[in-house]
Amino acid sequence: MIIKTARKLFYITLGSLLYAISINYFLIPTRLGEGGVTGLTTIAFYTLQIPTYLTNFVLNSILLLIGLKYLKRKTILLSLWAIIWLSIFLKLPVIYTYHTQQTIIPTIVGGALTGISMGLILNAEGSIAGSTILGRILNQYLGIPIGSATLFFDLAVAIPSVFIIGFENTILTVLELYISAKITNIALERFGSKKVIQIISSHSSSISQAISDSLGQGVTLLQATGFYSQSAKPIIYFVCTSKNLARIIPIIAAADPAALIITENVRSVRATEIYRLL
Repeated sequence: MIIKTARKLFYITLGSLLYAISINYFLIPTRLGEGGVTGLTTIAFYTLQIPTYLTNFVLNSILLLIGLKYLKRKTILLSLWAIIWLSIFLKLPVIYTYHTQQTIIPTIVGGALTGISMGLILNAEGSIAGSTILGRILNQYLGIPIGSATLFFDLAVAIPSVFIIGFENTILTVLELYISAKITNIALERFGSKKVIQIISSHSSSISQAISDSLGQGVTLLQATGFYSQSAKPIIYFVCTSKNLARIIPIIAAADPAALIITENVRSVRATEIYRLL
């Protein structure tokens, strides 16, 4: 448990660092905007010269209090850890200011870094508050992908910033947010996604036992009947991660090389217990 928690804290800290690098080294020098609270911090910096770390900490702390009503306590604590470290990294002096006439370069790099950082933080069950808190709420209750839900709230802030950063930079900001959202979704699908597995085999009992022993979780047997043979043939049904799927394929093949394995991506997995207000 301690090692698992330490790993999450490390990933959240690394994600916060990458996010701060994206803002301080690519977005602000190019005068690009952002979405959500980060977009408000850049606008406050461009117009009033308010330090980004200060706006980030104050506004995100307020949104974190709102998240107390909808998200688990563990998510709130991990998000607080992310906010603190993001504010620290934003406050660090910029070692090298990147300038280029090819503004598409910082747009792409900034979006990629932001997407990777969000993937790291969200996979560790944290967030940087802001629109990701709202995105997590929509994902939890409506099953909308977090990256897409976050993009919606980010655009609500980014598009009106046209009056501050100009039309061209607003278009680039929207592109940066799109890149960030796509990479976030890819990262979550690659490292934190769930798969529904259905296995049709004549050795369902032995396969079920092997899977249960390997994953340490139960499986469900669905009663089915073959159309031509009219014989009962249970279907093994369970949910696992992509990483665990790679582990159990050889186990299934060893028990029954002729087993039919069906896999599907899952957008959202939740139990009724998740709706309790923690």
